[in-house]
Amino acid sequence: MPMLQNPIALKTLSLSQPIKKALHTAARLEYDGVQIDTRREVHPSELSETGLRQFRKMLDDLNLRVGSVAFPTRRGYADADDLQRRMDAAIASMRLASELSARTMVFTLGSIPESEDSSYTTLLDVLGTLGVHGNRLGVSLAAHAPEAEIEQLTALLEALPAGTLGLDLNPAALIARGDSPSAFLKSVGQHVCHVFANDAVRGFGETSSTSVELGRGSADLPALLGAMEEHNYRGWITVERSGSENLIEDCTNAVKFLRSL
Repeated sequence: MPMLQNPIALKTLSLSQPIKKALHTAARLEYDGVQIDTRREVHPSELSETGLRQFRKMLDDLNLRVGSVAFPTRRGYADADDLQRRMDAAIASMRLASELSARTMVFTLGSIPESEDSSYTTLLDVLGTLGVHGNRLGVSLAAHAPEAEIEQLTALLEALPAGTLGLDLNPAALIARGDSPSAFLKSVGQHVCHVFANDAVRGFGETSSTSVELGRGSADLPALLGAMEEHNYRGWITVERSGSENLIEDCTNAVKFLRSL
């Protein structure tokens, strides 16, 4: 029996296809579900009740589930500029996630200020508010914060009520900044509530990394997923691929690779 028992989703934005076509592609590639982007693919304000029913029917017909939604932003939640609009949009995305039976929203946390800074208090207040809405809607917050130091994340989690905030494991993003995904899991793995299956290599002396096909980089997905198993992680594994001339082939191989573990 394969080791991996988690459901596998495809980040539809990776395909660079219109959302309806991307859903059909994910189904054809035999994924269990998808991750949809609520800023660039399915915007909550543009989806009527009728549109929502049609979208859910399409998912049912294709035997797909929405594993998570993504709400990426240019600015984080310690930045006061246009903050209320960002919060309102995040709550609308959580509401859409709930309506699509998704239980996780991956969002851009942004930089974490020093605890003495007033913007740190702002960040705590915002995350507390979003956490309350998430608990009411049954949607967990998975913070995407590859630029934050592990110590900063640990202190932030300790400053918030338990269960307010979860973390997103994004191996390629961690590799890009020169960090170890395994060290990340060793420190904060118990807080991870979403996992990306992606991979990258970082050249000697370089300040950036290159995205590569799953299993061909530095991520060591089998070891990372084994570590997540120790934390009893039963959530979604979301395949993400970028910068490839063979997207369909790479996404096909990725789900096969994961199911072979």
